[in-house]
Amino acid sequence: MITVTSPAPAAGAAETKSAAGRAPLRRGLLRWLFIAPALAYMALFFGYPLIRNIVMSFQHYTPKTYFTGEAPFNGLDNWRAVFANELFTDALWHTALFTVGSLLGQFTLGLALAVFFTRRFRLSGFVRAILLLPWLVPMVVSAVVWRRILDQDHGMLNTALHAVGLAPQDGVPWLSSPGVALLSAILVNIWIGIPFNMVILYGGLQEIPRDLYEAASLDGSGSWRTFRSITLPMLRPVITVVLVLGFMSTVKILDLILALTSGGPADSTQTLGTVTYQLSFLQLDFGQGAVVGNVLILISAVFAVLYLRANRADFGKGK
Repeated sequence: MITVTSPAPAAGAAETKSAAGRAPLRRGLLRWLFIAPALAYMALFFGYPLIRNIVMSFQHYTPKTYFTGEAPFNGLDNWRAVFANELFTDALWHTALFTVGSLLGQFTLGLALAVFFTRRFRLSGFVRAILLLPWLVPMVVSAVVWRRILDQDHGMLNTALHAVGLAPQDGVPWLSSPGVALLSAILVNIWIGIPFNMVILYGGLQEIPRDLYEAASLDGSGSWRTFRSITLPMLRPVITVVLVLGFMSTVKILDLILALTSGGPADSTQTLGTVTYQLSFLQLDFGQGAVVGNVLILISAVFAVLYLRANRADFGKGK
């Protein structure tokens, strides 16, 4: 009798191997399915407007376009017109001053307050909550209140300064002098941004192990040396996040400037944000407005790339 060997085991092994090969594919598909909604959201609400804005900057786009649908391409005419405009150059310089001044003031005072509140005392939680109010109030409301405070004739600040002999009889033109208006806007923005910096930095300080400070104290390190050698290095990731978020929100600021000075006096507080608004919604030149918007996007993108490179370098050192 001849015995025939069944090939079933070999077939079963092949099926098992095939199933094992399909498992990574399934896992990969599941990962993409989980992030697909986020990708669709980003493409719809960020990708499309970005591409549309870039295309618009090369078109003659006017209110008539909304009715006719015609927006002829004009090459680099919009870019040349914007870069030849002295207002754009001044706005670029004002934006740089406003951003750097605001970030330095917000970060320095926010860090000082965060360090101060690490020393617990009675009502510290209540005081921290009160200091949060400028950040919680809508920016337009804050700007309107400060516009009243900084009014040259009837403002509370000039009245108080005049009472102690620190202001002339006619008051300081906080918002009506081209030499002072931008500084006033920076100070108001610092006041608004201090609470955010304080809260984030305070949270970062709570994560630093107390053992490090005790060891530094036993070593005889002073307060400044301890701050420089322990607090700042351990707080660096949080500082990076605070500065990046602060930059992103400050460089494109619009509502604060509009409510305070409307870009005046004599265009001394015009920023890239206000120029974009003026070109697009006052002069109705959407093509040139898109150019300034693209410049803002480019500045933010360069800053983001530098931030990612710095983080990658820090990660490499950590490894």
